[in-house]
Amino acid sequence: MTSTSGVSQAIETLAKSFSGSLLRPGEAGYDEARKVHNGLIDKHPAVIARCRGAADVADAMKFGREAGLEIAVRGGGHNVAGKATVEGGLMIDLAQMTGVHVDPKTRTARAQGGVTWGLYNRETQVHGLASTGGLISTTGIGGLTLGGGVGWLMSKHGLALDNLLSVQLVTADGKLITASQSENPDLFWGLRGGGGNFGIATALEYKLHPVGPMVTGGLAAHPFPKAREVMRFFRDFGGSLPDEMSTLAALTHAPDGSGMSVAAMAAAHFGSLAEGEKAVKPVKAFGPPVMDAIGPMPYSALNSMLDAGYPKGALNYWKSNFLAELSDQAIDTMIDCFSRCPTPMGAMVLEHFHGAVTRVPVSETAFPHRSPGYNMLILGQWMDPKDNVRCVSWARESYELMRPFMGKGRYVNYMGDDEATDAVAAAYGPNYARLRELKAKYDPGNVFHLNQNIRP
Repeated sequence: MTSTSGVSQAIETLAKSFSGSLLRPGEAGYDEARKVHNGLIDKHPAVIARCRGAADVADAMKFGREAGLEIAVRGGGHNVAGKATVEGGLMIDLAQMTGVHVDPKTRTARAQGGVTWGLYNRETQVHGLASTGGLISTTGIGGLTLGGGVGWLMSKHGLALDNLLSVQLVTADGKLITASQSENPDLFWGLRGGGGNFGIATALEYKLHPVGPMVTGGLAAHPFPKAREVMRFFRDFGGSLPDEMSTLAALTHAPDGSGMSVAAMAAAHFGSLAEGEKAVKPVKAFGPPVMDAIGPMPYSALNSMLDAGYPKGALNYWKSNFLAELSDQAIDTMIDCFSRCPTPMGAMVLEHFHGAVTRVPVSETAFPHRSPGYNMLILGQWMDPKDNVRCVSWARESYELMRPFMGKGRYVNYMGDDEATDAVAAAYGPNYARLRELKAKYDPGNVFHLNQNIRP
């Protein structure tokens, strides 16, 4: 690593052409800029390069390499593992790169790497268009898409990465290149699931689909003693859904702050409102629920309705895996685990995989999880650091108890920072060897290693 004085001199040189801002410890704005969504992560970069465009990103990349600094890349900053920041290194921050251009004639959108799904949906929904985006609107498009992109529209239009047309990328040597089906197609394959391993996505281009602006969706909640019936209904109801319908279920806590445990089911339908009303009738009628908020709503509201449950700065520890099926025994184990949840912000979530997302061949993109089933998330979330040990312990213990019901797959976007060394290989399964070859081609020095790392 270059000496402190050498780094300072290099920063002064970079600042002459840099259009964004370069922040160091103690300077105005530094403390806010260094924070990521997960309050459990508390790191102090030596310098934060708040970029305004691709040229800034390329120059920051070259500066970091020349200064010998470890490099982290922040898009939305949502990733639970906290890989977007670094202790004593360089954070390349895209948060101010928020441009979105929508072409309604070609039904495409091009968005900069700092855009969140809330910003993206705001621009596309003006035209009644959408791409599959995150379940939480404050999530960044870059990290979510490159790692997969689970979202409400995945049963009808596939994952976020299945909607990707091209990526503008700054590589490890500071070059700006494009990856698409026609340019660097090998890299484009790897970017669709391979996360931040190959470079910094400064712009992403998506195909758009007619969606909304009004759709049918929402949440129904039931008393926790009814959890077994709710989860069985969720399983059985989901067995024959059309592509237009997506569902998820959760053992969670009432949103009123009471801390009351509930069993909830969310549903969304992307056909006509008349078709949607008919499609969600069984969900509304089952129980009946103690809370029923399912009905016509703006698509953008559907994408933000869970935001309040994931506040910035909350302490987070997650464990996640795919379930091939939802057996009665798996349901009973989930309920037993959740009954011991020590935090009123904790949850156990099941995201249902069916439809379009399951009809893409495993080898077509780097993301290999294309079988019908459920993505299970054990969400440990709390506010008081005094609860760290018991909340982390609960998530880990619950994960071990659920292990007998797990399939082979893991979703890299939900993986934490304490995973076993073979977890990434397991997450990519049959595509891992090809990803390692790509890594050796595009980042042989593993400069981009603050991620769910694919070793060259």
